[in-house]
Amino acid sequence: MKRPALLIALAVALVVTSLGVVLALNVGNDPQTSSQHSNLLGKPAPAFNLPTLTGTRVSRDALQGKTVIVNFWNTWCIPCQQELSELKQFYSQHANDPDFVLVGIVRDDPDTMVVREYVQGEGMGWTIALDPGDKAALDFATRGQPETYAISPQGRIVGTQIGPVSSSGLEAMLATSRAA
Repeated sequence: MKRPALLIALAVALVVTSLGVVLALNVGNDPQTSSQHSNLLGKPAPAFNLPTLTGTRVSRDALQGKTVIVNFWNTWCIPCQQELSELKQFYSQHANDPDFVLVGIVRDDPDTMVVREYVQGEGMGWTIALDPGDKAALDFATRGQPETYAISPQGRIVGTQIGPVSSSGLEAMLATSRAA
């Protein structure tokens, strides 16, 4: 009779211990936090070679040696519209910096004419690239828009922001990129 009770007690102890190990291994793994950061941080920026609204092309390789801020956005995205004044303010402060480039990559916005009209109407003076087939968005592993990435002059991703950016956040990304 004592033997079944001992086996049950051991089984319960084993289950409790297993649960304790699983919980201990997951302490500090906040899914909310991990969803706010890109796995590309610290890695080389994905290659891209995209057409721009002006009829030229912009590529990662052509931007080597410059500090690059890449912002994925589209015209119908409310958070993208909300961050636009911050991007405009930031760009106006750095547009003449010889080591700086801001590239807006249009994600999930197939009508080029709508994009062109929006960009002109809003006075967006930075490079606007189109992403046919969403290749750049996939290579950067974007989850939506807006998303912003800072690329160092050496071509590494040194900062990311998932969701709308602020001008102070952009300034911090720019400083980190220049210091890398």
